Amino acid sequence: MELLQSVFSIFSERSAFFVQLTIEHLWISGAAIGIAVVLGGAAGVLIHRYERAAAPTLGTVNFLYTIPSISMLGFLIPFFGIGNRSAIIALTIYALLPMVRATHTGLVQIPPALVEAGSSLGGTALHVLMRVQIPLAMPVIMSGIRNMATMTIALAGIASFIGAGGLGVAIYRGITTNNPALTIAGSLLIAVLALVVDGVLGFAERRMAEPAPEREISCAAYASAAAAVLIAVSTVTYGFFGKTDVIHIATKPMTEQLIMGEMLKFVIERNTGLEARITAGVGGGTSNIHPGMESGAFDIYPEYTGTGWNMVLKEESKYSEELFPQLTEAYERRFAMRWTGMYGFNDTFGIVVRRDIAEQYDLHTYSDLQRAAHHLTFGAEYDFFERADGFPALCKAYGLNFARTVDLDIGLKYQALANKQIDVMIVFTTDGQLAAADARVLTDDRNFFPSYRCGNVVRAEVLERHPELGAALEKLTDSITDEEMAAMNYAVESEGKEPRAVAEEFLRGKGII
Repeated sequence: MELLQSVFSIFSERSAFFVQLTIEHLWISGAAIGIAVVLGGAAGVLIHRYERAAAPTLGTVNFLYTIPSISMLGFLIPFFGIGNRSAIIALTIYALLPMVRATHTGLVQIPPALVEAGSSLGGTALHVLMRVQIPLAMPVIMSGIRNMATMTIALAGIASFIGAGGLGVAIYRGITTNNPALTIAGSLLIAVLALVVDGVLGFAERRMAEPAPEREISCAAYASAAAAVLIAVSTVTYGFFGKTDVIHIATKPMTEQLIMGEMLKFVIERNTGLEARITAGVGGGTSNIHPGMESGAFDIYPEYTGTGWNMVLKEESKYSEELFPQLTEAYERRFAMRWTGMYGFNDTFGIVVRRDIAEQYDLHTYSDLQRAAHHLTFGAEYDFFERADGFPALCKAYGLNFARTVDLDIGLKYQALANKQIDVMIVFTTDGQLAAADARVLTDDRNFFPSYRCGNVVRAEVLERHPELGAALEKLTDSITDEEMAAMNYAVESEGKEPRAVAEEFLRGKGII
């Protein structure tokens, strides 16, 4: 009951936020549905006309349909970047199968005698197709469109993983910040959208069975309504996405990054004449954000020095802050990007073990783990298993051989530890939930993990075009300690506060805004 009240409360308090996400969700899914209707319908007609192409075409589309959505998004990123474009392409691919199949099935089921009758009256092949075959196949085609549209709206929630908009942002942000009410609110809105669209298309499908004159009037009405909706959505979308002098901020899927994204927005908009727009919680973190910076999709994002050294510059040596001049020079030379506004806190990695496990095996240091690792399950977020300074290097340095590993979303790690689904996990030293966890933080006795001071990476072109931006960002220099960052994370993750509210309270307390 309390959770339900929290959901209703979050709807009322953040109505503008959900309206914005709903518009984005409709735009992304609507674009994919529209493209799939045109391409899938055309493909269905062609394979009906050239029947030998039906099996290979349906087989190819069916194969694409079986590819996991995360894999599809990851495959498209190198070609189309992150954001709405890749999301729409991926959703279109998944929507093609039901559209192609429904069109082909509807046309195949038409009695040949009716087609021959149309041809015998002197109609061309195109005339027979448009005036006889398509109308007769329309109930089946509409059924396919109905199923495809409902599925696409539901699947569009995953678009936020690659920095696209939509209601998936609320779901993913709720998971990241340990806010189940936000996750449920986003999920409910997606379900409602899917049901509403299904109902509208179901009504249109039933109208297909009416007598021809009424159906023609209805089709005209539907076409007019659809055109009006498209014009309205396009107008809203242009107004939302088409503004100039906008600074595009990207953040990783971490609570503190969500907070810093809001800080950046406050600082930029209060100290310059610029508008700041946030793409929050981009899945894959640096791996997807940095290419977006290179392409110009993003202008600024909070990054960590050790991550920049190892993941972006591909340096194999361990980073220390004495290397900061080399780091900044390499960013400027290779990417035309600058580090501006170093926050002051160092969010490095740490290893924690469930307290009962730590006591059972007498674990205090990373080296102690060597004798117990083969009994234990290790959990970490996805990118830690792939990064140069991550899991493989850690195991090599300390001779660790865990019984099994588990890939976890960063927002679910502490829950997994509490539920005894994992025994050991990677944490960040500024984690808000760390103080409340029933776990022991082990000592990095060989100083394996490098320094990870946080600062802003900004495209040099943007700083040159807007000199006032650099001055605004410098106000954040040395403004946050490790303890202050941990306290802000705790306020979001354990006290249920919004990242924006926490960011504003901190900045006001420091006199920055």
